[in-house]
This record gives sequence, C-alpha cells and structure tokens, in this order.
Amino acid sequence: MVPKVFDRSNVVYVQNVSRKGRGLFANISFNVGDVIERAPTWGFDDAAAHLLDRTGLFEYYFVRHDRHLKSDPLIGYVVFGLVSIVNHSLRPNAQIVWADEECGAWVSLVAIKDIKVDEEITHRYTNISAYPNTINFIK
Repeated sequence: MVPKVFDRSNVVYVQNVSRKGRGLFANISFNVGDVIERAPTWGFDDAAAHLLDRTGLFEYYFVRHDRHLKSDPLIGYVVFGLVSIVNHSLRPNAQIVWADEECGAWVSLVAIKDIKVDEEITHRYTNISAYPNTINFIK
C-alpha cells in the first residue's frame, strides 16, 4: 500500500492515521505564519444544518463563532479543500483563518508553529461540544 494517498503540488499529502482516519501531513517544512492551504466554502443556515447533522457531512463542516457579530444567518460552512480533513488537537500546529470576500467566505489553514516534513497538521475544533459522545477525539 502506498503511504502517501494524495499529493497536492508536493506541499501536503493525505495519509491514514491510527484511530483518527485520514489526516493531512506536511510534505515540506512550514514556518509560523505560512498559509498551508486556502479553500472556498459554502455557507448554510440553521435549517440546512439540521439536515446536514443527520448525515456523514456533520463531521466535516465548520462553525464560525464570529458570525453573530455580523448578524448573518449562516451558521456552518462546508470547506472545499484539504482543510476539511485536518484532525483536531488540543496542541495544534495550525489554525483556521476566515476571510469574507465578494465571492463568498474563504478559509485558510495557517501554521502557528513550525511544522516539519511528514508531521501531521492539526487544528483545534471550535465546535467539539456539538459532536455526539460516540466520537472519541484523540487529544
């Protein structure tokens, strides 16, 4: 079996992680502040969230906690990129940064620590309390 399942311009790759499923890994070194990936999103409202919460997509969509500041009805976002498979960590090496543009919301995955080649890239999930108790996060 090939250990590097997906290669994106030799920057990152996807690999299975024991007890976590798929994860994103560095194929090059990243320094603090480097943008690892940038991806477009699709935002949805509370009604759509109730439908999505009953599907497998629940584990992959993102919640923005800054939306209440803009009185925006959108509560969740599907991210179209490898950012969507980055695993959770209490000691992450990357963070999610949102940008609202004329063409919609974009998400960037930005290094908050230096990341070495072959190191798993992680971020801290902000809506972890919304997950069912059957999902055990590896901290």
